[in-house]
Amino acid sequence: MAYPDTFYITTPIYYVNDVPHIGHAYTSLACDVLARFKRLDGFDVRFLTGTDEHGQKVQHSAKAAGVDTKVFCDSVSDNFRSLSKVMNISNDDFIRTTEDRHIAASQGIWRALVDAGHIYLGTYSGWYSLRDEAFYLEDELTIGPNNEKFAPSGAPVEWIEEPSYFFRLSSWTDPLLDFYSNHPEFILPQSRKNEVVRFVEGGLRDLSISRTSFNWGVPVPGDSEHVMYVWLDALTNYITALGYPDITTDSYRRYWPGLHIVGKDILRFHAVYWPAFLMAAGIEPPKRVYAHGWWTNEGHKISKSLGNVIDPIQLVDMYGIDSVRYFLMREVPFGNDGDFSHGAMITRINGDLANDFGNLAQRVLSMIQRYCDGRVPAHSAFLSADKELLEQAEMLVSEIRPLIDGQQIHQMLILLWRAIAKANQYVDYQAPWNLKSTDPKRMETVLYVLAEAIRHYAILALAVVPDGAARLLDQLAVPAESRCFASLSKDHSLVPDTQLPRPKGVFPRYAVQES
Repeated sequence: MAYPDTFYITTPIYYVNDVPHIGHAYTSLACDVLARFKRLDGFDVRFLTGTDEHGQKVQHSAKAAGVDTKVFCDSVSDNFRSLSKVMNISNDDFIRTTEDRHIAASQGIWRALVDAGHIYLGTYSGWYSLRDEAFYLEDELTIGPNNEKFAPSGAPVEWIEEPSYFFRLSSWTDPLLDFYSNHPEFILPQSRKNEVVRFVEGGLRDLSISRTSFNWGVPVPGDSEHVMYVWLDALTNYITALGYPDITTDSYRRYWPGLHIVGKDILRFHAVYWPAFLMAAGIEPPKRVYAHGWWTNEGHKISKSLGNVIDPIQLVDMYGIDSVRYFLMREVPFGNDGDFSHGAMITRINGDLANDFGNLAQRVLSMIQRYCDGRVPAHSAFLSADKELLEQAEMLVSEIRPLIDGQQIHQMLILLWRAIAKANQYVDYQAPWNLKSTDPKRMETVLYVLAEAIRHYAILALAVVPDGAARLLDQLAVPAESRCFASLSKDHSLVPDTQLPRPKGVFPRYAVQES
């Protein structure tokens, strides 16, 4: 059975050895915008996030905190649930790798790999980064001033030797390169794809996928001395949530394969190991892996040691949820690195949100309240300037769709705000406040055109600033069932003489406190 118009999107599952930070919020927010956009466009959407709770690093963090490992995971996982609520994230499911359904799925994919002949028992000797939960080759390491060895991420590594099961990753070099070639947009942006292809072209080596030196993980089926390598366990979450290992479930058949949004630091796991695991297990790879960049803070790398970690919950407390959502999605081309600054945040709030969109809506709705008794004005025949503004508003959704399909969220907002700027130019040029005395019928037409354009802008903005856009649609008396892209047509235009509530500001300016 085919399932048209479905969309499955995932964040990476967040590792529970630390508190949520701006990087987690950024990834979740991008997924949320894409999921909301697709829902508005009539798609059947499944949006997954969650927490990765196994591995030696988690066990160490719990021990350092002096609590039971499961109790530690429960607490930190709740922090990530809370972050989703604060950031107004609309996920449909929240998965934890300590859940029974996930243990069953992880053991299921292990068995599939064993049955297909892709796993064998051996001994691992090599460099391991506890912080990255990753193995590295000698030539990938850098040497510190005291001859310490570090992973490419900067994390320290240690030499370990222990019995291990291996995945025959070496046999997937050519199949993966063929897959990348046949699916040129599997990895985006292109710069990240180039990095992955170069890595795979260098040749892949078999991958250690079990550990015996600790026990906080999914037990290897048939060998309880081993726990599964945390990344094989963690990556499987994306299909756990759809019912795997039962591939006959409606959810699995409906939604898989999907889109993974990840940080660039974990791209290799998602774009090399994950498709290799899946293809080896007879499972279709994901549709795409999109790797975004990192944030700095006022030009400085973010780190706990520098004390400049950005708490997204504090940002929301300071600036408001819509402001933070808009800034993070607009400030940086999605896929690039970006720099956070409070000055840039305030500029976006006061310029884009308050002055451009907020002031447009407030001016137009206030004039309708004063000049038209608070009712949607009737309109006469549209002039060329009216038609141009309305047609531009109606075309926006078709122009934005391909940008969203390419995960270019910032470009969507650029297009939307260009349209808002045109509307501001239109209202200034038409000057309805003058038309009130010289040509009241023309004034009504101008205000109707503006209100109808704002209706389009607000519906499109629901994906990024859902609270503010919904309040604006309330002030236009747009019913809940008409707040979707199917309503962006003349058939759902504002109805003249509809009573509107008194307007209130939707995107207030941020007042900088005098020091």
